[in-house]
Amino acid sequence: MRLQVKGKNLDVTDSIRSYAEQKLKKLDKQLNDSTEVELELAVEKNPSIAANQIAEATVWTKGPTLRAREASEDMRASIDQLTEKLVRQVRHYRDKRSHRGARNHVPVDEGAPALQDDQLDQQIVKTKQFPDKPMSPEEAVLQLELIGHDFFVFRNAETGEVNVVYRRRNGGYGLIEPQA
Repeated sequence: MRLQVKGKNLDVTDSIRSYAEQKLKKLDKQLNDSTEVELELAVEKNPSIAANQIAEATVWTKGPTLRAREASEDMRASIDQLTEKLVRQVRHYRDKRSHRGARNHVPVDEGAPALQDDQLDQQIVKTKQFPDKPMSPEEAVLQLELIGHDFFVFRNAETGEVNVVYRRRNGGYGLIEPQA
C-alpha cells in the first residue's frame, strides 16, 4: 500500500504522519501492494464549527475506489474514525464480491464520479477524472454504495455508452442512459 499524506490549512507533522501510517496499516492486510491511498488532513478555519479537524481519504484499488471523510475536535480521533470507516467499506466490498460467487465473475472496475464541483461564482474549481472501464449497472450501484456519493458515472458494458446511476430520494436507484 502506498500512502500519500497531504495537509490543507495545516502543516502535517512527522508525528501525525506516522500516526496516520500506523492506523492505516489495518488496511494493508486486506489490500494489495499496488493500492494507492491519499489522505488529506485539514483544519476548518470557521470558529463556529466544533468538529474542525478533518481527515478525508481516497483508496484506489484494483476493484472499487473507496472514499471516507470524518471530522472531530481532535485530528487523531478523526484519523481513527476514518480508518474504521474504511475497514468497514473494505469488508463490505469483499462480502458483496464473495456473495456474487463464480457466476459472471467480472471484477468491479475502478471508477470515480466524473465531476465533483464546488461552484463559486459559476466557476469550476475542481475536476475529477475516472478510468473508462466498462461495468454493469449492478456493479456501478456497488461502486456508488462504496464511495458514498449520490451518483456514479460509468461506461455500460452491454451498450458501451456512458451511463449514470443515482440514489433516489424515495429509495432505490435510478439509471440514466443517453437517448439517440
